[in-house]
Amino acid sequence: MSLAIVKRNKSMNITELKNLLDQNPSKGIVFRLPDQTTIPVHFHITEVGHVQKDFIDCGGTRRSTSSCVLQAWVAANDEDHVLNAGKLASILKLAGKILPSDELEVEVEFEAPYISQFPIESGEASGDSVIFQLTIKHTDCLAKEQCGVESVSSSCCSTESGCCS
Repeated sequence: MSLAIVKRNKSMNITELKNLLDQNPSKGIVFRLPDQTTIPVHFHITEVGHVQKDFIDCGGTRRSTSSCVLQAWVAANDEDHVLNAGKLASILKLAGKILPSDELEVEVEFEAPYISQFPIESGEASGDSVIFQLTIKHTDCLAKEQCGVESVSSSCCSTESGCCS
């Protein structure tokens, strides 16, 4: 059985993130969620992780995804905490010991209100902040040809498709 690497739509990778942080070390960090609200600015980055997911799709193909996940956490009693771009760059440098590549796409994990992982869609320096626009992940059938489906709203695992039996 061969291994297929799953590639999502292009999200910001570690190299792109580091470059933007290094160019703006004294600016604050703003993470804008997909609904345009923001993670409170006194968030902490409590983990930087390399997450690899190995799986079999509904067509029987072995697949793998890999990403860098930054866990953002907000302490209720620490509203004076501010993480600037230079400090986040330092944290990423430390995490280099466990990250196999700077080409990994970066996601921010946050409880909003459920623990979710949001890929970083884009980033820009504006005023005294570096603003990162977060986006959402979607489910998809990776074996559409075998399952006889065309859109992400269809379920490949219907009784008619036979691909999940």
